[in-house]
Amino acid sequence: MTYEQVHLGAPLVERQHRLIEELRASAAQRLSGETLASRLGVSVRTVERDVARLVEAGVPISVRRGPRGGYAFTTRATVAPVPLTPGEIAALVAAVVAVGPYSSASARTALDKLLTALT
Repeated sequence: MTYEQVHLGAPLVERQHRLIEELRASAAQRLSGETLASRLGVSVRTVERDVARLVEAGVPISVRRGPRGGYAFTTRATVAPVPLTPGEIAALVAAVVAVGPYSSASARTALDKLLTALT
C-alpha cells in the first residue's frame, strides 16, 4: 500500500495537521494546490476546503489565486513563550494525542514539552 493510499481517508484533524506541516516546512516558497493535494493524497478541492477552514480559524496561511498562486505559511520560525494554564495544556495534550503524537516530529516534541510543563 502506498503512502497516499494509507492517508487518503485520513481524519480531518490529521490531514489539517499534515497540511500545516507541509506549509511550515516549505515556508520559503509558495506551494500550489496541486502540489499539496499530491503530497496529502487528496483532491485539490479538499486542500481548498481544508485551507479555508484553517484560515477561518486564524491559522496564518497566505492564499494567492492565479497562475503563480498557491499557499504559504506566514509565520516566524520561532515564537515567543506562550503562558498557558494547566487546563489549556491539558486541552493541547488531548489534541496532540488525537492527531497522533508520532504523526510528525513536531507533534512528538510538542507533546513532550506540554507533558513536561504539567509536571
